[in-house]
Amino acid sequence: MSDSKKIDEYIAEFPGDIQVRLYNMRQVIREAAPNAKETISYRMPTFKLNGNLVHFAAFKKHIGFYPTPSAISVFEKELAPYHTSKGAIQFPHDKPIPYELIEKIVKYRVKENSR
Repeated sequence: MSDSKKIDEYIAEFPGDIQVRLYNMRQVIREAAPNAKETISYRMPTFKLNGNLVHFAAFKKHIGFYPTPSAISVFEKELAPYHTSKGAIQFPHDKPIPYELIEKIVKYRVKENSR
């Protein structure tokens, strides 16, 4: 089974409204990092480009996005409305996901991993 199929299966495990959010995140990441390889790592959808680029996953109350501590530090002000930790950002299910911000973070990570 291809890694892309595995991500499709991961997304299919969730209720319809969460599937839409996960699918949209995946599309934003794909467009921002067209050369990245999709896989499953740490039991989550993962994009790799010269190593780990970003991960994302669904949980009961939020979507977790894992772009590395360096990216969270760079976008600290824009991420202020969200719960963050060293390497994670939580986007609650009851609020819109900031897809434009995710795109900026992924593009930053592409540059960071290309150095």
